[in-house]
Amino acid sequence: MTTALITGSTAGIGAAFARRLAAGGHDLVLVARDVKRLREQATELHDRHGIEAEVLAADLAEDSGIETVAARLGDRRNPVDLLINNAGFGNKGRYLDVSMADELKMLKVHCEAVLRLTSAAAEAMRERGRGGVVNVASVAAFVPRGTYGASKAWVVQFTQGAARDLAGSGVRLMALCPGFVRTEFHERAGMGTDNIPGWMWLDADKVAATALEDLARGRSLSVPDPRYKVLMGAAKLVPRGVLGGISSRTGRKYGPQ
Repeated sequence: MTTALITGSTAGIGAAFARRLAAGGHDLVLVARDVKRLREQATELHDRHGIEAEVLAADLAEDSGIETVAARLGDRRNPVDLLINNAGFGNKGRYLDVSMADELKMLKVHCEAVLRLTSAAAEAMRERGRGGVVNVASVAAFVPRGTYGASKAWVVQFTQGAARDLAGSGVRLMALCPGFVRTEFHERAGMGTDNIPGWMWLDADKVAATALEDLARGRSLSVPDPRYKVLMGAAKLVPRGVLGGISSRTGRKYGPQ
């Protein structure tokens, strides 16, 4: 039986991955800040699917939290076969409206934690000759969209570059780029969603299922819905100056993924 470690596991896409993997018989290491929610989630998944669910409380905005999770990923006696780097958040407001402390916290979680955890997992996986990493980014990575989009663009570039470097090692890496997903993301960031068209919303469980299928196919990038694939294709044809203006206005109205 294989083991998957999921950061940001108690809500949204992370919880969807946990449900999907548990239903498939995978043991889990659940990572988030809220110990109570982690324990409730672990109990529910164990009782429903008969899998083992380990709880690991960690704040990935802190070095100590990153180090705790990296140590678990590097444990050769209890190996992790699949890492889902899902933890993340958004800041409400335009550039210079958000405090520098909050901007740096976002980069810590979206970039530094992803780099350090991916590296810890991939090193151990390469020794075994097998394993997978899914780094959750966003379609915001492909448009000029402030710090959030820039951090997710880094995730995409890093993941695809690392995937090329590890080709043939048995370790698969993939960046997952969903659009708007019905989760707690926007509520936590204080972003309104009333004006987002219904067709733009994705279901978290379908996103997780598609991502795992794409990882199994060996893809290094997953845009898990035909509608967003069309939008991203169209975005390549629009001049970046025009796209920047549109995405900036849309971002202020809707907020990031």
